[in-house]
Amino acid sequence: MDLPVYSPGLDIDEVKKRYGVKEVIKLASNENPLGPSLKALEAVKTAAADMALYPDGSCGALREKLSRKLNVPPECFVFGNGTDEVIDFIFYAFFNAGDKAVMGDPTFSSYILSGMMMGTEVVNVPLREYGHHIEEMIDAVDEKTKAVFIGTPHNPTGLICDVEDMQSLLDGIPETTLLIWDEAYMEYVDDPAYPDSASYLSEYPNLIVLRTFSKIYGLAGLRIGYGMTNPTIVHLLEKVRPPFNVNRLAQVGALAAIDDEAHIELSRKVNTEGKEYLQYELDRLGLKPVPTQANFILFRYDHLADNLAVKLLQKGIIVRDGESLGYPGYIRITIGTRDQNMLVIQTLKEVL
Repeated sequence: MDLPVYSPGLDIDEVKKRYGVKEVIKLASNENPLGPSLKALEAVKTAAADMALYPDGSCGALREKLSRKLNVPPECFVFGNGTDEVIDFIFYAFFNAGDKAVMGDPTFSSYILSGMMMGTEVVNVPLREYGHHIEEMIDAVDEKTKAVFIGTPHNPTGLICDVEDMQSLLDGIPETTLLIWDEAYMEYVDDPAYPDSASYLSEYPNLIVLRTFSKIYGLAGLRIGYGMTNPTIVHLLEKVRPPFNVNRLAQVGALAAIDDEAHIELSRKVNTEGKEYLQYELDRLGLKPVPTQANFILFRYDHLADNLAVKLLQKGIIVRDGESLGYPGYIRITIGTRDQNMLVIQTLKEVL
C-alpha cells in the first residue's frame, strides 16, 4: 500500500488532446529519435507470423551472439523484459526485508521502487556536482549492505564513473556486496576514461553489468535488456525469472539490431552533433546545462522562468520536469534530431 506508482509522463496523443496542438515531439524518455534499425523492423515483421508460438525461454540465439560480440561466456548472461526486470530479479534473489542498498541521490527510480518491494533500506548518498561520490558510497557500506547501485552515464544527470571510480568501488566494497553497474546509455559515451566493464567480470564475481536495447538500439517498445555476471549469480537470478519473460519479437528485433552497425554509428553521430548544439544554445540562453555523456541533457531553468516544462508542453514539446527526478527547477530533455533540437531552442526563445 505504501509503494508509489511509477509515472512515465504524458504520451503524444494525450498532449494533443489536452493542449489542442497538432504536432507533438516527445523528448522525455531518452528514446532514439531515429527509431529502430530497419533490419530490426524487417526481422520483427517476418517473425510476427510465429507469434502464436512461445519464445525461446533462454534467449539462446541472442545469448550466443552477445557472447561473441562482447567476449563474455554465454553462461554469464541473464535476460529481462527491459533492464527494469533484471533489477527486480536482483532484489528478489538477494534481498530480505531490512537489507541495505546503497545508491546515489537522486538516481534512477527503478532501483528505489524495486527495493521497496522487498522491504529494502535504501541508503542515499547525495551526488556531488551531479556525479557519484565514490568514497562516501564505499563508506556507506556495512554488513547489511547487499548491493551498491551505479548508473553510468547517470540518469538523470548524464555524468559517468570512470575507470578509477570503478576500480575503487570493486576494491573498496566487500566481496559479499554486489556492485550493480548499470550502463543503459553506454553506447553514447565518447569519454576515453569510460571503463570496459565486461573485462572486469572474470576477476570480480560480485559485479553485475546491466545493458539495454531500449536506448541506442531503439527497441524500447519491445522491452528487452540483460545483465552480465558470473554463472553462480546467473543461476540464482534464473530461479526468480518468470518463464518466457522476453517475448519472441523482442529477441528477433535485438538479434537484427546488433548487426546494424551503420544504424548505431548514425545514432551516435546524430546524438553527438545534437549534444554540442543544445549545450551551446542552452548556455547562450542562460539555462545552465549539465555536461552529459548520454542522449539527454539536464538543465536548470528556475532562475529564468516558472513552470517551463508545462509551457513547453503547451507548445507540443514533451520534456521531463526535474521535480520527479529529484531536481526541482530543472528539465531533462532527450537529444533529438537536428530539426527537433532547433525547434526546441526556437520554442525556448519564444517562451523565455
